[in-house]
Amino acid sequence: MSAGPHPDRPVRSVPAAARKSSGTDSSRTVRVPWRATSVAQVRRTLVEDLESRDVESDVVDEAEIVISELVSNAVRHARPLSDGNLRVHWKVKSGVVEVEVTDGGGDSTPRPAPRTIWAPSGRGLRIVRSLAHEWGVTEDRAGCTVWASVGGPSRRRSR
Repeated sequence: MSAGPHPDRPVRSVPAAARKSSGTDSSRTVRVPWRATSVAQVRRTLVEDLESRDVESDVVDEAEIVISELVSNAVRHARPLSDGNLRVHWKVKSGVVEVEVTDGGGDSTPRPAPRTIWAPSGRGLRIVRSLAHEWGVTEDRAGCTVWASVGGPSRRRSR
């Protein structure tokens, strides 16, 4: 499901000195424009990063689908952060990948849509829920973060 090169601006990442990394534990944060084309950018960056860390291919595939759904939902249903971007963060710890997308919040709290056969959309969080061991939503004055954990049990708990 990897996408090819895209002519839009590249994903801007946090400088290496600002990333956390110790042994098999490491994280990465990128800020991307609040637009649909950012989905492919984030997906490509995530997959390249996880493959470079030798994360199991099925976990990479699941994380790719989950991050695609979360970024797509943020663009469709929420506002950008105050700088016009989305914040996308992921970390790897002992084969578990936790991803999160932070946006400027929306009119409602993200939750899976009811099951329906005929709707042309609305399955994003149902897909996330089916792939993730845990997932959740954290809201504050700055915005909303939707997170999910794939590849094994997570130590993260909803707040």
